[in-house]
Amino acid sequence: MIDEKRLKEIYEKINAVRYNLSEYACKDENSWRDREEKRQHLRSSFALDRDRILYSGAYRRYHGKTQVFSFSNLIDEEMTNRSLHTTYVSQISRTISKALGLNLELTEAIALGHDLGHSPFGHDGERALSKLCEAHGIGQFHHNIESLHIVDNISRKGIGLNLTFQVRDGIISHDGEVHNTILQPKTNKSQSDIDVYIQDKKNGKAAQMMPATIEGCVVRITDTIAYIGQDIEDAIRLNILKRDELPIECVQHLGNTNSKIIDNLVKSVILNSFEKPYICFDDETSHYLLRLKRFNYERIYTNENVKKANKIVNRSMQILFEKYMEDIQQNQTNSSIFKHFLSHKRVEYLEKYKDAEKVRDFIATMTDRYFNEEVKDYLLPWKF
Repeated sequence: MIDEKRLKEIYEKINAVRYNLSEYACKDENSWRDREEKRQHLRSSFALDRDRILYSGAYRRYHGKTQVFSFSNLIDEEMTNRSLHTTYVSQISRTISKALGLNLELTEAIALGHDLGHSPFGHDGERALSKLCEAHGIGQFHHNIESLHIVDNISRKGIGLNLTFQVRDGIISHDGEVHNTILQPKTNKSQSDIDVYIQDKKNGKAAQMMPATIEGCVVRITDTIAYIGQDIEDAIRLNILKRDELPIECVQHLGNTNSKIIDNLVKSVILNSFEKPYICFDDETSHYLLRLKRFNYERIYTNENVKKANKIVNRSMQILFEKYMEDIQQNQTNSSIFKHFLSHKRVEYLEKYKDAEKVRDFIATMTDRYFNEEVKDYLLPWKF
């Protein structure tokens, strides 16, 4: 028989330690959910969110999704995938949050969930899927919006994980592609702010949104810290880049290996954010980080060899999207979209979303390998 009274006493002692946090940290007592639940004794609300994400199907699929280099994991399994990137973001952000006296459980939950909505083949797949979504009248596809959609409306057969507002906000506000020297949380945010942001982004507006918590700011800045040097290491591994080609001024200030770059960036964040209501780099570090981002964009992300797979990804995405649309409209229940997706969803999901939105969600949940298997029957007869 579980002694609930004793558990409550232990929980109160745990809280006494847990809540010895910075004045800027988000406390568990300030968390809230759309559907309120009875608070647990041994896990905080944010720890519960973390575990719900960790045990979700979307999290398990991380390992099979591209980070940067499409198809590279098929020939080199040590290349960084989405799962590794998420782990790096989680651990680096925990290091920063611990040093700053922030809420580690909130930080970890946001970090583990921030990329759940990434489509197969990374940002190349995201752009291809976005064009198709626009063409079918459902607005642009953005992985951060889809990440929130997955935890809210797709997981658990369509009823969602019912995460706290703070974790949900951190997931959709993590946009690491935007360079910010200072990240200061917008603490008065509401669900309506998120709704407006989603609509603006789907309509193609250059919308930006700061996280509601300082922990969300940590994850957002860490997203960049985690990928900037690792992408260089992967490019070197693929012979796309040589280490001595890195900009000398960036090497002098940030280092020439992933470990040195991470170390210098993390130290800059801690030194300049300690006991502050915001998260930031010093100006010099921010300058050279931006310079390194531009270098990566020019030499890695738009590299001709890296983009060779684009034509295949674009054509494959189009073929699958149109095929699934046809399958739904013709009620082809033997199709994969029925067997592996729609048949597992509650009626609320099925009635709420358009056919194109269902196709979008199905494709977005795929791993690279599953996507490849699906296109085999449709793609092989086509010539490129």
